[in-house]
Amino acid sequence: MKKIRKVITSINFKIGMIFMLLLLATLEIVGAYFTRQLEQTSISSFETSLQIPNTITNQIAVQLGRSNTQKANQQLSKIIANYNSNEAISEIMIVDSKGIIRADSGVNEQTRVGQRATNSAIKDVVTRGKQVSRVENSNSNYLQQITPITASNGTNTIIGAVLVRASMHNMYDTIRNVSLVFLTASLVAAFLGAVVALIISRAITRPIEEMRVQANRIAEGDYSGQVKVYADDELGQLARAFNTLSVRIERTQEASESERRRLDNVLTQMTDGVIATDRHGNITIINETALDFLDKTEKEVTGEPITKVLGLKDISIQDLMSTQRELVITVNENTPNEMILHANFSLIQRVTGFVSGLVCVLHDITEQQKNEREQQQFVSNVSHELRTPLTSLRAYVEALNDGAWKDENIAPQFLHVIQDETERMIRMINDLLSLSRMDRGVAKMDLEWVNFNDFVNHILNRFDMIVKTDAEKGDSRTKKYTIKREFTNQALWVEIDTDKMMQVIDNIMNNAIKYSPDGGVITVRLLQSNNHIILSISDQGLGIPRKDLNKIFDRFYRVDKARSRKQGGTGLGLAISKEIVEAHNGKIWADSAEGKGSTFYISLPYEPMSEEGDNWDEL
Repeated sequence: MKKIRKVITSINFKIGMIFMLLLLATLEIVGAYFTRQLEQTSISSFETSLQIPNTITNQIAVQLGRSNTQKANQQLSKIIANYNSNEAISEIMIVDSKGIIRADSGVNEQTRVGQRATNSAIKDVVTRGKQVSRVENSNSNYLQQITPITASNGTNTIIGAVLVRASMHNMYDTIRNVSLVFLTASLVAAFLGAVVALIISRAITRPIEEMRVQANRIAEGDYSGQVKVYADDELGQLARAFNTLSVRIERTQEASESERRRLDNVLTQMTDGVIATDRHGNITIINETALDFLDKTEKEVTGEPITKVLGLKDISIQDLMSTQRELVITVNENTPNEMILHANFSLIQRVTGFVSGLVCVLHDITEQQKNEREQQQFVSNVSHELRTPLTSLRAYVEALNDGAWKDENIAPQFLHVIQDETERMIRMINDLLSLSRMDRGVAKMDLEWVNFNDFVNHILNRFDMIVKTDAEKGDSRTKKYTIKREFTNQALWVEIDTDKMMQVIDNIMNNAIKYSPDGGVITVRLLQSNNHIILSISDQGLGIPRKDLNKIFDRFYRVDKARSRKQGGTGLGLAISKEIVEAHNGKIWADSAEGKGSTFYISLPYEPMSEEGDNWDEL
C-alpha cells in the first residue's frame, strides 16, 4: 500500500497523468464534435438523396390534374414503381390536395388507395406548401419526407404531395462504424500519448529524484554520492551546483565535527561542571556534570539565561562579565538533593577583544561544606554536653569544700549528684568512643545466626520483669507501662551481632518508656516482607514534630533538650543505633504524629532458609 501511495504521489506520475488527461480530454472533445457533425452531415445528405427529381414531380402533377382519376392513379402507380433512385426508400405515397391517397408503392398498402390519409403532416404540407422532413416517433430509424406538388400550368397551385419513407439503418450503421474507428484510434493515441508522457516526465523528474536521494544521504551524513548531469540545461546546472554544495558541506562538517569531538572529549572527562554562554548570557554549551549538578536536562537549560539557571537573583549578566567574581551557589536548597557549588566565571574573548560570552566552571563543595559544618557542630555539641556536667561538679565540689561535707543531710545528696554526673560523662565518652570506632571502621561485628523472634522476646521479657519488680516494690516513682507483642508465627533466622542489636532495641525501648505516659502501651511488631524483616516499636507519647523526624538520628540532637538532659540522655543513642543497623546492611527510620506517639522501624535483610539439606546445626 505504501509503494502504491508513493507512486501515485510522485511527480513522475503526476506529470504523466496530466499529459494523459489533457490528451484524453482533447480527443473526447474532438470526437464529440466530429461525431455530431458527421451525424448532421449524413442526415442532410440522406434527406437530399430522397429528393424526387423535377421531371418526376412534373409527371405526377400532370396526372393529378387529369379528370379521369382511375387512369391517373394507374399512371401514378407506374411512375412511382419505375422510380428507384435510392435503395433506402421503403415507401412512396402520392396524395392529392384533398388528402386522398392516389398511389402507394407498398404492395400491402394498395387497399389504402382512394382513402383519406391520416398523416397530419401531409395536410400541413398541402396547406402551407412547404417541404417537411421528420423522423417517425414510433421508430427513430425511419425518415419521412413530404414534398408539395404544384400545378403544371405555372400557377404554383398546390395540387398534392409526395410522401417518401426511407430507412436510416445504413446511415446510422455507417456513423457507428466511423465512430468506432475514431474511438479505437483515440484509445491507441491515448495509450501512446501516456507512454510518451511517462517517458518525458521520467526524463524531467529523474535528475530531481537523484538530487532528492542525495539530499537525504547528506542529511544522514553520507557525502560519497554525486548527482549525475544528463544535459547542460537548467536541471544540469542545478545538479552541478548541488554537487559543489555537497562537497563544501562535507568539508565544513568534517571540520566542525573534529572540533566538536575535541570539545566533547574535554568536557566529558572533566569532573567539574562547565557552562558556556553567548554574549547575552544565554546558555549554549553545558556538559553532563553540570546537568547532574543542577538536576536539569539539556533541553531545559539551552538558550536560558545563566543567571536564571544558577538562581542568581540579585546578579545580572553585566555584573558577571565586569567582575568575573567567584560565587558559592546552593542548588535544591532545603531538599534531600541539596548541593553546594563553587562557581568560577571567566570571559570568552576574540582576538579583537570582543566579548562573545562567559564560561562558568562549577565545582561540587557540598561534602566539604557538610564536613566542615558537622565538625563545627560536633565540637560545639561535645563542648556543651561536657561543660554542663562539669559545671555542676565544680559547683557541688566547691560547696563541699566550703564546709557542706560536714552537714550529714546535705553532703550525701551532693555526693549522689556528683556520682550521677560522673556516670553521665562516662556514658557520653563511651558513646563517643563507639561512634569513633564505627566511623573509622575498626568496630568488629561478632555475627551469629539467631531466631529473631526469640531474640526480641528475650529482650522484651527483661523489660516485663523490670515492670513486675517495680510493681512488687510498690515504688510510686516508677512509670508503669504494658508491652504488647504482635509477632509472625514464622521463625525468622538472621545473622546479627546480638550484643550490638540488643543495644539498639534497648535504646529504642528505653526512649519509648521515657516518653510514654504512665500506664501507656508499647506495641512491638515483627513481620517478614520482601526478603526483609521489619521490627517496629510504637509508643503513646507526645510524638515528634514532622520537621524534626529527619534529624533525630543526628549526633547530640534532641527534640526536647531540657527534658532529655534531665532524664539522663546523651543525644547519641539513636546515632549509635543507626550506625549499628546500617552495619548490618539494614535501615532504621521513624514515623510520628504530635500528640499520638512515635513508631521506630528497623529493617534487616532476610533470606528464607530451605528446610532440606540444612544440616549446619549438626556439623
